[in-house]
Amino acid sequence: MGYFVGVESGVNLYVEDINPGGSKTIVFLHGWPLSHKQFEYQFNVLPTKGYRCIGIDWRGFGKSDKPMSGYHYDRLADDIRVVVGALQLNDFILAGHSTGGAIAIRYMARHNGYGVSKLVLIDAAAPTGFTQETASQLLEGALNDRPKMMRDVTDTFFFQYITGPFSDWFFQLGLEAAGWSTAAIIQTLRDEKLDADLPKIGVPTVIIHGVHDKVIPFAQAQELNQKIKNSVLVPFHYSGHGPFWEERDKFNQLF
Repeated sequence: MGYFVGVESGVNLYVEDINPGGSKTIVFLHGWPLSHKQFEYQFNVLPTKGYRCIGIDWRGFGKSDKPMSGYHYDRLADDIRVVVGALQLNDFILAGHSTGGAIAIRYMARHNGYGVSKLVLIDAAAPTGFTQETASQLLEGALNDRPKMMRDVTDTFFFQYITGPFSDWFFQLGLEAAGWSTAAIIQTLRDEKLDADLPKIGVPTVIIHGVHDKVIPFAQAQELNQKIKNSVLVPFHYSGHGPFWEERDKFNQLF
């Protein structure tokens, strides 16, 4: 089922809640500039194993409201905390992909990992996100030809071959976002750092990362593994930035 949760005055986040009666809950945080729909191939499978799967569209993306402000990690993490409280979640797995991984890390540090029993970081944009050069190129694209920028992102995202129809579907996910929120997150990925957050993570953490990732280099996963105590790194040898699709069977078995 899908519903909206108000996180502040005039801002409602869309929540997709699949198998609400499941015995164990996973909260999924999508990557930039996508939506909860990127996890379709998890939502097909994990509920049949008894999981309750909750996909949250962050503000500015997917079906959520798209205000002009609030696109820094503190506010994005606070939004997640409001949703967790509204749904009365506890003892859940928090799984964040790319920028969603960065938001998950800030949630753990800023909210003391409220309710989280296990953290899953998927090609996380941490401890840093985009370089100045990459951010400049993406910002230029986002503000002048966002469809071309999204096509370029799609082309560099995957290591494995993707069909034309799949590429078109993925491309459309990115265009559901607002232009201003797309641009604001690029700036956040350029300017914000997460090094100080990493020692504050106290739950078992699984770090999933595509060896061939062109968006967030695999070396950053190795750094996270060194700096997050009680973490394990699982390399995905046939994936780029999208192991949740490229090696979905292996990915789904980790839950």
